Amino acid sequence: MVARRSSRAPILPYRRAELSTPGHDLKMLRKAAGTSADMVLMDLEDGCAPSQKVPARGVVVEAAKTLDWGGKVLAFRPNGLRTPYFFDDLTEVVGQAGEFLDVIVLPKVEGPEDVRYVDRLLEHLEWKHDLDPGRLRLEVLIETAQGVLNAGAIARSSPRLVALLFGIYDYAGEVGATVGSDTFTDFTFAKQSALAAARAAGLLALDGITARFKDLELTRTESESSRRMGFDGKWAIHPSQVDVIQRVFTPSQEELDRAVRRVTAYRHADREGRGAIVVGEEMVDEATLRTEMRRVALGRRLGLLSPET
Repeated sequence: MVARRSSRAPILPYRRAELSTPGHDLKMLRKAAGTSADMVLMDLEDGCAPSQKVPARGVVVEAAKTLDWGGKVLAFRPNGLRTPYFFDDLTEVVGQAGEFLDVIVLPKVEGPEDVRYVDRLLEHLEWKHDLDPGRLRLEVLIETAQGVLNAGAIARSSPRLVALLFGIYDYAGEVGATVGSDTFTDFTFAKQSALAAARAAGLLALDGITARFKDLELTRTESESSRRMGFDGKWAIHPSQVDVIQRVFTPSQEELDRAVRRVTAYRHADREGRGAIVVGEEMVDEATLRTEMRRVALGRRLGLLSPET
């Protein structure tokens, strides 16, 4: 029997900030490795000019194998399946650095058959390169009109899937929209389609970028809107955005205390055979408690609450 190479540490069960970094620039990748981002994505797609796409594969491999990623989830984004770059992106990077990677992020996915195709390719690559079967996970960008309409089927297409991501600029370009000052009004249907599909399949859901990366107040405002809508996190395109996004998507101690108090009170009431109760000045029942329960679960995963809480 062929021995399998050992996996990296178990993949984090949450995402707050995912930092996308051009794959051709080792200096930028080194800087990304030093941030607090939950995940760093080495990008061969939009982050690389056409002249840099092929040589960038070697830079991504070098970065994956030599940089200290500090326990972060490490991902790379190949070019789209319908480009001449995709197959070699996947086979070369996974073939040379697969044991150092956790996730492949697929851009411009149109339907479940796209994901299943990559799933099978990864199955063969894992076997060929002695990687643990199924260790390479997938995140999928919902960023085309067809992708939005097929989001539900995409989300259920592979056990490798970890998250759906909404890509606003590619989607806007395809449907002819302008990205203005209120993306949560202008793109509600598309965002909610990706979010609902992810939730129905038990996946994480992440919102897209704030392109004006120097405007950290805008990054904060859009992150807060994403969180209110229900997203687990958001993409960053510059290291300066990471701490802002991480803070927004990390429950405050006040929020955690409130959540624990309400969950505990409801559990006590349930043992007494009561349903809806009043905590403070608010009614609490099974429906209103679901957000608080998700917050408690995240607090445990982040180590902000004990597992017994």
